[in-house]
Amino acid sequence: MKRTLILGGTAWLGRELAGQLVQRGHEVTCLSRGSSGEVVDSERFVRSDRSQPGAYDEVRSEHFDEVIELSFDQRFVQEALAALSQNAGHWTLVSSISVYANEQQPGADEEAEVHDPVDLSDYAHAKVAAERVSTAIVGERLLIARPGLIAGPADPSDRFSYWISRLALAGDGQVLVPRTKNRYVQVIDVRDLASWIIDGAERSLTGTFNIVGSSYSFDEFLHLSSTIAGSSGELVTADDAWLREREVNYWAGPRSLPLWIPTEDLGFAQRSNQRYLDANGLERALEALLSDVLADERARGLRRTRRAGLSRSEEMQLLSELVTGA
Repeated sequence: MKRTLILGGTAWLGRELAGQLVQRGHEVTCLSRGSSGEVVDSERFVRSDRSQPGAYDEVRSEHFDEVIELSFDQRFVQEALAALSQNAGHWTLVSSISVYANEQQPGADEEAEVHDPVDLSDYAHAKVAAERVSTAIVGERLLIARPGLIAGPADPSDRFSYWISRLALAGDGQVLVPRTKNRYVQVIDVRDLASWIIDGAERSLTGTFNIVGSSYSFDEFLHLSSTIAGSSGELVTADDAWLREREVNYWAGPRSLPLWIPTEDLGFAQRSNQRYLDANGLERALEALLSDVLADERARGLRRTRRAGLSRSEEMQLLSELVTGA
């Protein structure tokens, strides 16, 4: 029986990893504070605050076939490596495509330039630093997974799920959208991501991989979402400048239009996934992913308060201003 340690593991991706590992017969240990979610059945939970001394004492002397690191905090990553790397057969760092310095080159692969990690309070810089220290210590045993936008049921970020839930809520009503020309959506299902990471660990895969699906035009994504949601309402387009003047934000967070990015960042949702596909990467059909997400959104409530996007009342106000020219 393989023994796997997840550093983190009670939040969304961590729970998915733990659940699939248990199903595959791994002996799974999760080391975390346990503040982000419940522990998976049959998983051993080690409650530990990684910011405190002795955080790894309970597992320091144990051998693990696999360690999966989810953090972007360089201190956590470095201290875990110091405490555990000698007793780990294989090490996986879950990084991010945010590490890339240039978002303007469609089709760029894993060899593209990354940020110079000068500001470790910045997520992208911190992930680069985590990659470098991990490579220095366990490079010959290291798998670096760089996911893009992660989606799927129970997504806590509300980014990908915003559009299909809003279209379902609107029904035959209008929905506010940004200009879609030269904008794309690229996503990976959390279930496929977790499965591939586990596969990689089981076969001791090493190297760096962009974990992303195929790129779809934003227009194609919206129209497929409309079809699946059963929405017959008009998609009302607003210019970037108009939206920004009204403090509508890019990408994520409150008062945003999720997945909308500046037009100059053409490469952001068009990363190469060839290396991932060549390494048996999974790519769930977009239609299947959207259908699963909609079912989850209906169960959670289409009118719930969301972490990303416009509230329906905010959207209706903006639509009124757009129509009247206010």
